[in-house]
Amino acid sequence: MLNWKVVSSALGAWAVVSYLLCVLWGLVTPESLHMHQFLEMVLPAFKWLTWWGFLLGLVESFLWGFYAGVLFVPLHNYFLRRWS
Repeated sequence: MLNWKVVSSALGAWAVVSYLLCVLWGLVTPESLHMHQFLEMVLPAFKWLTWWGFLLGLVESFLWGFYAGVLFVPLHNYFLRRWS
């Protein structure tokens, strides 16, 4: 059985690290290789290279990861009980 708090927090942290890597990638590569258009599509109100956009992206990334954990853990535990 998985603990939803642990898994959700871990997925939230994973999403934040992934977001930071995407931003770092966008800062060190040519614009043709940037991820900012994708980030602007999946993170509401995100704007590339603004402090507000950067902080909002951090929060939204964590929330998306946390949300994934909140959905995944009950489904995993349900199927584990049913098929074990």
